[in-house]
Amino acid sequence: MTSSTAQPTVKLPGDVRMPLLGFGTWQAHGESAYRAVGAALDSGYRLIDTATAYGNEDLVGRAVAESSVPREDIFITTKLPPDRVGREQRTMDESLQLLGVDQLDLWLIHWPPHRGGLVDNWRRMIEIRDAGQTRSIGVSNYSLAQIDELIAETGLAPAVNQIKWGPRLYDKAEVQGHHERGVVLEGYSPFKTTRLGDPVLTRIAEAHGVSAAQVVVRWHIQHGIVVIPKSVTPSRIRDNGDVFGFELSAEEMSAIDGMGK
Repeated sequence: MTSSTAQPTVKLPGDVRMPLLGFGTWQAHGESAYRAVGAALDSGYRLIDTATAYGNEDLVGRAVAESSVPREDIFITTKLPPDRVGREQRTMDESLQLLGVDQLDLWLIHWPPHRGGLVDNWRRMIEIRDAGQTRSIGVSNYSLAQIDELIAETGLAPAVNQIKWGPRLYDKAEVQGHHERGVVLEGYSPFKTTRLGDPVLTRIAEAHGVSAAQVVVRWHIQHGIVVIPKSVTPSRIRDNGDVFGFELSAEEMSAIDGMGK
């Protein structure tokens, strides 16, 4: 991976292009978080995923500002905590200040609100997007039924739904349901949800001379599912993103899909 142009992307509303490979920063704190984001950008990642609840937006912003990669080539996602419902504008302003940017590329609702307000929350997200503070808006950890409620009440589908995903969670109906609604599926915890020692993965990894983790990342990308592996170890960050030198066959993709059945 050497440039954003070498990476596949998926189209969001408004002609926004989102990289299919991203870098997650959950549980990354202090200088290790700053160094990890810098290592990810140096390794070719162009999507950086953070959240208000992670407490590291300032560190992500510092790494972005000090990177040699131009801001316009970096896709930044952060998330609104469910306990900030009713304080969307204040939270957005704080995130932009901490990240040191004028506009987000994607703002997600981290979890469905605790005490209702699902639709009102979404309406305020739309207003903030329309004001230009973020290019795209979406949700995280939402069911298809909850997405349908947002669409029915506002006429606007989330651009993205970020959910826990991996081979053992693969569900063809879930993938199809998002596709039918025009919602991009983004998966987090790709390794935590997967037994990397599974014979299906190790056999395929050996055939390509790569690791099982690289096979899992590549599987997401070939499905058109955004994936955000995380690590604070530079060598692992590089290896997890080094997935563009091989391609899984239809048979291999099907075998990995079968892990979720």
